[in-house]
Amino acid sequence: MAEECCAAGTTENGITMILSCSGGSNVGQIANQVAVELTKEGYGKMFCLAGIGGHLSGFVQSARDVDKLVVIDGCDIGCSKAILDHLEIPVEVYLVLTEKPGLKKNKDFNLKREDIERVKEAVKQAGKLTKATDGATGSVCCS
Repeated sequence: MAEECCAAGTTENGITMILSCSGGSNVGQIANQVAVELTKEGYGKMFCLAGIGGHLSGFVQSARDVDKLVVIDGCDIGCSKAILDHLEIPVEVYLVLTEKPGLKKNKDFNLKREDIERVKEAVKQAGKLTKATDGATGSVCCS
């Protein structure tokens, strides 16, 4: 399944899946926005964490099959990582935005562009992400 859906986002290091928190705070929404933008820019493919958390077999198998799994949680509650831990899916790259880059969690949904850019750079560095070799951008992994 991952081969069919995510192959267009293959980088020189293989398929990179990006999973993010999309919680009810600024950092959850920043995590989600970063995943969207990194996908559009060709650094990987955003995927549906809810499908994985719902134990939908195609989603779970796709997460198990990717070459690199990047997970972005907004805060130290770690909901995204907990879903993957529950399913025993190993996480290669993991960032918590309240830890690194040290954002403050609040309920202000007026996201700051400088925070989004800072997190994008942190994710790219932590994951050693490179752009897709085939020039594909803007789509997400399917199930």
